[in-house]
Amino acid sequence: MRISLVTLGDPATLTGGYLYHRRMAEVAAAHEASVSFVSFPERAFPLPALAGRTVSRHLRRQRPDVVVLDSIATAFAAPWLWNQLRPLAAMVHQRPGGIDHGFVRSALQRNLDLVAYRRCDRIMVASESLVDELTACGIETAKIVVVAPGRDVGMMKESALDLRRGREAALLCVANWIGRKGIVELLRAFTTLPESLCTLHLVGDENADSRYAARVRELLARGDLTERVVCHGPLTSEQVALMYAAADAFVLPSRLEPYGTVYGEAMAAGLPVVGWNAGNLPHLARNERDGFILEPGDLAGLAAALGKLCEDEQLRSRMSRSARERADSFPTWEESAALFFSELRALVRPTTR
Repeated sequence: MRISLVTLGDPATLTGGYLYHRRMAEVAAAHEASVSFVSFPERAFPLPALAGRTVSRHLRRQRPDVVVLDSIATAFAAPWLWNQLRPLAAMVHQRPGGIDHGFVRSALQRNLDLVAYRRCDRIMVASESLVDELTACGIETAKIVVVAPGRDVGMMKESALDLRRGREAALLCVANWIGRKGIVELLRAFTTLPESLCTLHLVGDENADSRYAARVRELLARGDLTERVVCHGPLTSEQVALMYAAADAFVLPSRLEPYGTVYGEAMAAGLPVVGWNAGNLPHLARNERDGFILEPGDLAGLAAALGKLCEDEQLRSRMSRSARERADSFPTWEESAALFFSELRALVRPTTR
């Protein structure tokens, strides 16, 4: 089965949906399939759509049995979806309209995304929250199937890192410094906790949004936070794994995580998770069992939840076991790949090899 996957920019990009697709491409042969990438150029919106004719020509040359649209490129592909691209599937990692865009672009991109999804024969989504997003937009539920990112088996690490730094507990947040991640809200809640209670570690790109980063740094400059918050910047996956292993709890008050990979990673490492009742977190973690899920913007509740986890070792231990058990129920990469290729094969005519 020959699969052509239409994406945006460099398929080797080491983030989000790109990593997902690379994982699928790497194991395709084991499923009697191959994955070839065709990319729209990464330019300012909506300029990539101008390359639609070139992308279509590359697709015809590849002679795929099935075409898969990456959600990051669906808006650019929408004007070029001709019948000869059937069967057509989508792999959705973000809500229609994308994320972190302004109102005008989001509205236009949303309409184009939905045009593409309505033309698809199958829509694979990375999370239950994306099912909710698409059905709310009028996409047929029968066309949608969840093919979540997998988890790596046997990746538990031992860590000699001392993240507590003389305090009772260590909190970890893995997120780039952009508005929807809620770093400012986290710091405002954290500053109300006793200074001797816990140390907060921030891992992620501190320059992803310069204006937002300035707000974060303004809070960090406060005297009561300088010794209690440690900024690590971006780390490798191996380094992040060591941070998970050394922390006591994970917190990310994000208002929109289409999947929430870091929540799943933290839970697999046995960390209770704390965040907002938004995005996919409510589908991953169970409130007051695997951590605390709070109403968005409830800073007092956020501070109280963090305080409980840091003060009560028995509570932390109980939630740690529950979070790890919950994470063990998430699909492995092998299981996710099997479902991914099975869904695509079902679209291909029986005569296709």
